[in-house]
Amino acid sequence: MQIATRLHIVIIALSLALVSCAQDSGGKLVRNIDEFNDAVAVLQPGDVIVLANGTWTDVEFKLKANGLPDQPVTLTAEEPGKVIIAGQSNLRFSGEHIVVSGLVFKDGYTPTSEVISFRTSKDNLANHSRVTNTVIDNFSNPERYDSDLWVGIYGKNNQFDHNSLIGKGNRGVTLAVRMNTEASHENGHVIEYNYFGPRQTLGSNGGETIRIGTSHYSREYSNTVVRNNYFDRTSGELEIISSKACGNEIRDNVFFESQGTLTMRHGHYTTVEGNYFLGNRVPNTGGIRIINENQTVRNNYLSGLTGHRFRGALVIMNGVPNGPINRYDPVIDSLMNNNIVIDSDHIQLCAGSDEERSAPPTGSSMHNNIFMSKTNLNPFTVYDDISGISFEGNVLNEEADVSIDTGFSKVPYSVVENEHGLRVPEQSLIDEIGFGEVKLPVNKDETGADFYPKTDSVVAFQSGTTHTVAAGTNTIVDALANSGPGDTLVLENGGEYLLTKYAFIKHPVTIKTDGGEKAKLRSGKASFFIIENGGGLELENLWIDGADSPDQPGNNVVSTSKYSMNRNYSLAVRNCKVTDLDINHSFDFLKVYRSTFADSIDIIDTEMTNVTGSILSLDKETDDLGMYNVENVTIIGSMFTDVQGAVANIYRGGTDESTFGPIVVVENNEFNNTGLGRRNKPGASLKFHGVQKLHISHSRWDGSAPLELYLTNGEPITVIKDVVMKDTAELRANNDAYEIENVSYE
Repeated sequence: MQIATRLHIVIIALSLALVSCAQDSGGKLVRNIDEFNDAVAVLQPGDVIVLANGTWTDVEFKLKANGLPDQPVTLTAEEPGKVIIAGQSNLRFSGEHIVVSGLVFKDGYTPTSEVISFRTSKDNLANHSRVTNTVIDNFSNPERYDSDLWVGIYGKNNQFDHNSLIGKGNRGVTLAVRMNTEASHENGHVIEYNYFGPRQTLGSNGGETIRIGTSHYSREYSNTVVRNNYFDRTSGELEIISSKACGNEIRDNVFFESQGTLTMRHGHYTTVEGNYFLGNRVPNTGGIRIINENQTVRNNYLSGLTGHRFRGALVIMNGVPNGPINRYDPVIDSLMNNNIVIDSDHIQLCAGSDEERSAPPTGSSMHNNIFMSKTNLNPFTVYDDISGISFEGNVLNEEADVSIDTGFSKVPYSVVENEHGLRVPEQSLIDEIGFGEVKLPVNKDETGADFYPKTDSVVAFQSGTTHTVAAGTNTIVDALANSGPGDTLVLENGGEYLLTKYAFIKHPVTIKTDGGEKAKLRSGKASFFIIENGGGLELENLWIDGADSPDQPGNNVVSTSKYSMNRNYSLAVRNCKVTDLDINHSFDFLKVYRSTFADSIDIIDTEMTNVTGSILSLDKETDDLGMYNVENVTIIGSMFTDVQGAVANIYRGGTDESTFGPIVVVENNEFNNTGLGRRNKPGASLKFHGVQKLHISHSRWDGSAPLELYLTNGEPITVIKDVVMKDTAELRANNDAYEIENVSYE
C-alpha cells in the first residue's frame, strides 16, 4: 500500500511538473476535448493552448479567439509531430492573429466538409492567422467520391506555410482559397514552403491540389500568393493548381513528375513566374495553361513533359465569345515570354477550338522563349487562327519543325546538365532571353513540416521479402496473412494449391512460380482473390483453374472490394494459364465494383481458355460524369480462346475534360471464338467507350465478335494497325475519328 501511495504521489508530481512547464512557457496543457474547450473559453491575447502528446480520436476542435500582432493566440502540440488527430476529427478557428502548429491528422477523415478551416461559421472568419508545421496524411473519406477539402482558407491576410499535405484519396480539392463572401475577397493570403505529397489519379473531376476561387466569384480579386512550394507527383486530375480568381501570383514553385497543369481556369491578371516543371518523361505531365485576360507567364522552366492537348507544356486556349462565367473566357492581352522548354512534346495554340470555343487569342504574345526538343520534332500544334498572337525572338532547335512563319530562329540542339542537375541550353541563349540562373527555387527538403518524412508511399511489386509457400489447402491464405507490402509468395513448381477461403489482398503482393512447371491454383469460393483497399496483386507463371469453383453464376478469379476504395490498386497477370472458368455462366476473370479504380491492369504473355464470362469488364461508372474504373490497361502477347464475354469492356462516359485516361494498349494477341456468348451485352470482343488513348496492333481475330469503338470528346488518339480479322465482322464505330492502317478481313 505504501509503495502504491508513493507511486501515486510521484505520478501526480510529474503531471504537475508537465503542467508547470507548459504554463511557465506561456502554455496551457490540455489532455482532452473538454479541457480544450475550457481553455478556449478564457483565451486572451498571447495565450497558448498546448495539446498533450498522444492520439486524439473523434475530436472536433473549435477555436474562436482574438490575438494581437505581437501577441497571437497559439494552438500547438506538446511536441511537434507527437499529437496525432485521428478518427472523425477536424479543426475550425476564427478571429484575429491565431497560430496553429505541430499537429498531425492521420488515420481518419473529417465528418464535415473540411479538415482544417479558417472559419467557424459563414460569418466568423480567421484573419491575419497562420497554420504552420502541420501534417495531413491520407486523412481521406473512405467513400472515394464523397467530396471534402483538406484545407479551406477564408478571411484575409492568412498564411499557410511549411505544412505537409500527403495522399488525398477521395474527391475534393486538397487546399482551397474560398471567396464565397465579400470578407474573403482581395484576401492577400500567402501559401508558401509547403510539401504537397503524392496524390493518386482520381479518375474523376475534383482532384485539384490547389484551387483559388470558383467560377462564380472569378471576376473578383483574390490577390493570393502561392510561392516556394514543392508539388511531388500531385496527379489527381488535369488541374494541379486551378486559379479561378483575379490577381493571383504563382511563382517559384517546383512541380515534380506531376500529371496535369498549372491552369488559369478563370479570372484575369494572374502572374505565373519562376516555376520549374520536371516531368522526367512521365506520361501526362504538363506545364502551364492560359485562359482569360491579361495573364502573364514568364521565366518558367519546363523539362521532360509529355502531356498533349490541355496537358501540354505550354497551352494557350480558345475561348467562348460572350460565354457564361463558368466557361472559357477568350485569351486577351496575355504574355507567354522568356520561358525555357526542354525535351517537352507539345506546345498547344488555340487548344480546345470547337463550335463553342470559337474565339482565338487576341493581343497576346509569345516572345523570347527557348524550345529545345528531340523527343518531338513537331512540338507546335495550331488548332485555329493565331494571328492574335505575336511571335518574336523565339529559339527552336534546327531539327524541329514549326508551322509558324515568323518569330522563330533555329540553332543546333545543344542541351547539357548544369551544376544544379538541370538540363539547360547554351548559356548564351539563356543570357539572351534574360532568364537568369537555372536553379530550383526551392528544394524538397526545404518544404513541409520539419519533423515529418517525405517517404514514398507507393510500394512496388517484389520489393519486399520472399516467402516460400508449400503446396496444400489454404497455404496461400496463411502466407498472405503473414506477408507485408511488396512481398513475394513463391509456390512450388507443379504444386497444387486449393483455396477453401477467400484470399484477401490487403497490400501489394506477388504470387508466382519461379520458372519450370506452373503451380496450379483452384478455389472453392466465388472469388479466388479479393483486392481490398490498399491492395495490389501480381500473378506470375501460374495455372489458374476454375474446375472446383462453386456451381453458381457470377464467379470470378479476382474481385475488387464490393465497398468504395479510396486507394488505387494495380493488377498484373504475367505468363499465366487460365482454364475452365465455366462452372455456370458469367464466370469472369476480373470483377470490379463502383467507386474502385486501378492505376494499371496488365495481361502479358498469358493464355485464357474456356471462360463463360468476361476477362476485363471495367464499365461500372455509368453516370456519364467522366468517372471510370481504370487508368492504364495493357494486353500484350496473350491468347484468348472460347471466351463468351468481352475480353475488355472499358467505359468512360460524359464530356468532362479534366481526366487523363483510360489509356489502352493491345498488341500481339490472338482472339479465337471470343465475345459470342448470348449474355455478352456489348456484343463485341473488345469494346472501348470514351478511351482517350488506344493503340491496337499486330493482333488477330478468328471467328470472334467485332471490335467496337465509341469515340467521345477530348480529342482521343485511336490507332489500329496491322491486324487480321478472320470470320469476324468489321469494326464498329460511332464516327471515323481514328487512324486505321493495314487491317484485313478474311
